[in-house]
Order: sequence, then C-alpha cells, then structure tokens
Amino acid sequence: MARTSRAGGAGQAVVVTDDEELLDEVVRLAAAAGVELERVPDAAGLRRRWHSAGLVLVDEDAARAVGPLRLGRREGVVVLCRGEPPGSVWERAVGIGAEHVVSLPEGEDWLVGALADAGPAAAGAGPGRVVAVVGGRGGAGASVLAVAVAAQAVERAGTHGTRVLLVDCDPLGGGLDLLAGAEELEGFRWSGLALGGGGGGRVAAASLHEALPSPDGVLTVLACDRAGGGPDPGAALAVVEAGRRAGEVVVCDLPRHPTDTALAVADAADLLVVVVPAEVRAVAAAARVAEPLVERGVPLRLVVRGPAPGGLDADDVAHALGLEVLASVAPEPGLAAALDRGTVPGLRAGPLQDAAAAVLDALEAVADPGRAA
Repeated sequence: MARTSRAGGAGQAVVVTDDEELLDEVVRLAAAAGVELERVPDAAGLRRRWHSAGLVLVDEDAARAVGPLRLGRREGVVVLCRGEPPGSVWERAVGIGAEHVVSLPEGEDWLVGALADAGPAAAGAGPGRVVAVVGGRGGAGASVLAVAVAAQAVERAGTHGTRVLLVDCDPLGGGLDLLAGAEELEGFRWSGLALGGGGGGRVAAASLHEALPSPDGVLTVLACDRAGGGPDPGAALAVVEAGRRAGEVVVCDLPRHPTDTALAVADAADLLVVVVPAEVRAVAAAARVAEPLVERGVPLRLVVRGPAPGGLDADDVAHALGLEVLASVAPEPGLAAALDRGTVPGLRAGPLQDAAAAVLDALEAVADPGRAA
C-alpha cells in the first residue's frame, strides 16, 4: 500500500476510515493524484485538521461519529463508500455538511481530480495561465514561438518553484519534442497517455510531470507522435486544466485547421496568439485562421514575423486583420541552422526571445487585468 503521513500540512487531504479495503483504494488514488494522504485515526483526531486540510474524506461510520462533535461547516468534505450508496449515507453526509458522496470505484476519476486540487502544489499556487499559439499559414513559425514562450516561462517560473507545461495539439507538426530538446527522453507521448473517461475527465498535474518527458525538471512536454493522430478534445482539456489547477503556465501549439480539439483548447485559453509572416498571402491566409478564433471571445493577438519582401510592416498586418500586434519579430540570423542542430528556440537573446517575453507579459495582463502589461 502507498504510504500515508501522520502529520500533514495545510492543503493536503485527510481520511478517516477503519475500512482497510476502502483505505487502500483511497491511498492508491492519492498516489495517482500526486498527493500525500494523512490518515487520521478517529473522529476526535480529525478536530485539529478539520479546518486546515484541503480535503476531508470520511466513510459512513466516521461521518456518524463526526456529527456530534459540531466541528462547523467547511468546504471540501466528502463521504466515501464502496458500491451503491445506502440511503443512510446521504443522511450522514447532510449531517456533517458534506458536499459529495462518492462511491468507489465508480467515482475514481472525480476523486483523483479532487485530491489533485487539494495537494500542496495546488494549494500554494496562484491561478494558472494558458496561452495557445497558432500559425497564420503553414511554416509561419508558430511551433518555434510556442517553444520559445515555454522556454521563457521556465526562466520566470523556475525561481518560484512552479512548472511549465508545453502541449502539442498539432498531429501534423512533426512532434514538438523535437524543438523542445525532449525527443530522446523517456516518457509518454499522446498515443501512450491513458486518461480516464474516454480520454477526458480529470488528471493531476503531478501525474503528468511524472509520466511525460522533462528536459530540465521544470518544463514538461506532451508531444504528438511522428505518426498517428493527436489528442481528442476531452484529453486535451484534461491536460490543460490540470496545469491550470496546479498554477502552472500552459503553452499549447494549435493546428491551423479549426479542429474540435483546437477550438476546445482555444476556449480554455487566456490568450490566443496568431503568428503571421509579413507577406500578402500570409495575411490572407491568417484571416481565415483567425476568423473562428475571434468568435471564441478569448483575447487574440498577433506576432508579425519578418522579413517583409513586399514592404509590409506590423501596422499594415494589424490593420488588415483588425487585431492588435504584440511583437514584430525581425529575422534572426542563424536561427534555422540552430534549430536543425537541436538548439531550443528562445534560450538565446534576440528577436525571438523578445517576442516570447512579450507574449508572456500579455498573458499575465489578460489573466490579471489589474496588472500592467
């Protein structure tokens, strides 16, 4: 059986049960959620943890004993049972102000998500941020910018102990792990990642970081395979929301075609960025790409990439598309060769790094309107 702790900290989960089989199931689910579970011996011992624990799990017998203690109302109390809940369970749940009655194993997916939300990382984290990047035309450089944004997010997040999640949603992009320096690392890609509920449901960020490639221990990469399809909408949303709940920066690389998955992730994003080369045909193509994204109601911004063979500048592109420009990226000498050598984009000073920083600044501004961009 996975370990339980005797002394938990605020934000962790506690369980009170004498049912060893039920306890084994809960401990297993806590391990999947990346949460260390504290077992409290009895209802009286729960008193000191009643208001500090992120999640309180009790079985029916424990709920019966807790009721007379009059510990006060709080959120995050769950009554657990195995199999079909008897009518008496609901009475006990109401008596202690429980928000949910969860039957195992049927409610495993829900409980994993609830445990993940109660974990120390989630409890101590601020709100997560989600940015999605898409190319205005093929070869616009959206994937390169997405990785550069993730690399810059690592620079900012690493000093605060938070993580960055880079999510590849474009099955025709060749695999984002190639750009992020993770192609030879062990860990799952989309085809090997099993998510409950037919690909949807909830998943813990800690479980993702453990299962996926991480080049540096801060950035985690979930890439599409070289062959095969990409994620379905439920799976993509489960991953994105896991990162958000954990207070992480989530960077998504979207396909240009408005697939169900692309639109679902766009709806979940705080900021959408379209990368547009400063060319007439690219602007025309970007108008088609941007059209369904504008309808999502999510802030949509442009990154305009040079060179401009016909003399278009960022203002021209912004006027043509009716969108605000975050950054105008001048050609970066040696970038293409560096990418072929496996250099991760965005790590060295230059126009691309500046653009990535501008995207992160805008992400903070739209997610927290009180903060200046």
